Amino acid sequence: MMTKDQIGFRYQKVFGEKATYIVRSPGRINIIGEHTDYNEGFVLPTAIDKGVYVAVAKRDDDLVRLYAESFEELFEVKLSDVEALPEGWQNYVLGVVGELRERGYELGGFNLYLDGDIPVGAGLSSSAAVECATGFALNVLFDLAIDRIAIALIGQQAEHKYAGVQCGIMDQFASAMSRAGQVIKLDCRDLSFSYKPLELGDYTILLLNTNVNHSLASSAYNERRKSCERSVGLVQGKFQDVISLRDVTLTMLEECVERIDNEAYIKSKFVLEENQRVEKACEFLENGNLDMLGSLLYEAHTGLSNEYEVSCVELDFLVEYVKQFPEVLGARMMGGGFGGCTINLVHKSFEDLLIERLVPVYKERFGLSLTAIKVVPSNGTEVLL
Repeated sequence: MMTKDQIGFRYQKVFGEKATYIVRSPGRINIIGEHTDYNEGFVLPTAIDKGVYVAVAKRDDDLVRLYAESFEELFEVKLSDVEALPEGWQNYVLGVVGELRERGYELGGFNLYLDGDIPVGAGLSSSAAVECATGFALNVLFDLAIDRIAIALIGQQAEHKYAGVQCGIMDQFASAMSRAGQVIKLDCRDLSFSYKPLELGDYTILLLNTNVNHSLASSAYNERRKSCERSVGLVQGKFQDVISLRDVTLTMLEECVERIDNEAYIKSKFVLEENQRVEKACEFLENGNLDMLGSLLYEAHTGLSNEYEVSCVELDFLVEYVKQFPEVLGARMMGGGFGGCTINLVHKSFEDLLIERLVPVYKERFGLSLTAIKVVPSNGTEVLL
């Protein structure tokens, strides 16, 4: 974890002055609840101890000057000329600026320094962390009095309009709203939420990054969404009150979808069952039943691999491999699929040994390096200075 002194020093080196505020916004993991968000279902995320850091100060002109440490790149634009670029890291910051101005908030020129320690390509939502860190930094810098949920929503819209990614709200919400030692049960329909205990005792959360990103991820994502939408349309033919899969029961699916569109039926059935797994996970966490939580992770992976079909051979291999060890209570792929990480619930005393055993086996099997990422559930966005 970086320190505010390190970030402050680097800001001063770039801009020749001291930063007024330094904000940290974390990446996130999702304990369970995949592909439920765009079906108005439930998710169970929390922030981690790896994040994005933003240092800011006002300028006495109308310039927006941005510097990203990882790209060693300085970018400058007039506040009145802020718009989406064809591509680039700047869009995650400029999108927040654009959204704030569109909502009528008054901004002036500012300098902004950006750095972070979230592993790139691991599916830990570094983009949402950038958006939330930027939103919080500008909120305090210009005294805008925006609440945390609104900042998360602004970040989501920034990603839609400037980065061109039609993401759900989970990533930004987790980055902004998390509390250390707890997970958020978030209702993606109305953003109602509650905190559940994440007391792991002798266990810890280990992420294993496959370091693959299969090209069919985006097209498959769109196909899955369409399957769910087809089910909803078929059910609506008989049950007019249905708005999304959230309103659909298994009986409705069997009656209205199974015989007409089996593919849509299988995909939608997974979503219904995944929502139920989120509910069960909350019960297990409240009762401190980590064994049952682990079993639920394995069950979810089976569904993601065999029914929703968003896994890949590398993810499946990692989940199957850890099943042989009683020190691993559960594992599953995490995120959209076709690459990224598995999330593993591992006994602390076995964590390093598991990594030591698995890295060479994975390398031999796939010719790829396996990256182990140790994470600690942490607080959401914080003003450090």
